[in-house]
Amino acid sequence: MAHLILGESAYRSLGVDVVTFVPAGDPWQKSERVVTTAGHRVAMVRAAVSGVEYFEVDDRETKRTGPSFTIDTLESFPGDDDLWLVLGADAAGGIRSWHRADEVLARARLAVAMRPGEVRTEVEESVGATIKWLDMTETSISGTEIRRRAGEGESVRFLVPDPVWRYIEAERIYG
Repeated sequence: MAHLILGESAYRSLGVDVVTFVPAGDPWQKSERVVTTAGHRVAMVRAAVSGVEYFEVDDRETKRTGPSFTIDTLESFPGDDDLWLVLGADAAGGIRSWHRADEVLARARLAVAMRPGEVRTEVEESVGATIKWLDMTETSISGTEIRRRAGEGESVRFLVPDPVWRYIEAERIYG
């Protein structure tokens, strides 16, 4: 839900025609963890954004082999595309650890939403680039919590969009 709320905030604040959700193929910063397969992640994002005419899903990262680096994805768009990279403050605060971070910041403008526990000035100092702060309703629902609950057999209904809940239940992804 937080990703959808963030997407809505970006759409309303940035004056863009479309918000593109790009599921990671092989997230290199999560290499020590088990992650949901790319196919399931793409299917859930497609289910989540269905019916929102200004949301789309781009699965280009899941079609590449090897680790997913944001700079590779950004460079795969036409050079004259005006790109925004929309992030939560927690992700933005760690952007300097990303592969070719300076190039990421040169290729796309940053739009960032505050996250619980983050401090705006600390995020700005960490990023070291101009940030467009998004006005987003805070939510404490996290993917980690959803995966934990579903894995323990608890309901995640109403914590995710209904089509995503139905997909998780039907595919038994986390249980």
